[in-house]
Amino acid sequence: MNRNIRKAEAKDVTVIAQFNQAMALETEQKALDLTVVEKGVRALLDTPGYGFYLVTVIEEQPVACLMITFEWTDWRNGVFWWIQSVYVTPAHRRKGIFKQLYLHVETMAQQAPLVRGLRLYVDNDNLTAQATYVTLGMTRTAYSLFETEFTDL
Repeated sequence: MNRNIRKAEAKDVTVIAQFNQAMALETEQKALDLTVVEKGVRALLDTPGYGFYLVTVIEEQPVACLMITFEWTDWRNGVFWWIQSVYVTPAHRRKGIFKQLYLHVETMAQQAPLVRGLRLYVDNDNLTAQATYVTLGMTRTAYSLFETEFTDL
């Protein structure tokens, strides 16, 4: 099975939005409005300063994606790449697709002069994902994530 990882393009907007819908429902039991999510995906693709998406394609069909967004760190005079919106279709899970995506991102980040590291957040109860991240060499930080959400989509 030949896997290809590439940056997402405009033709991927709907499938990435559908992946995001599926992930939100699966992980947070949230039903997202496809129109809103498509607009969000398109906004990121149209604004490279926000970040980018990568998709894994098998036989011309996207089967996984992740989003990278940027966080400026004044402490290190550079950026952290945040891994977000990770989704692998159920039929393609446990086959090393996320590992391949992560290693691809890691290589890209190491070759980008201003990137100081990779970060992601994970649900406290998602022990499977946490074990995967540790296996890939990531370490748990001393920080907890807090937020104030202004809208409920």
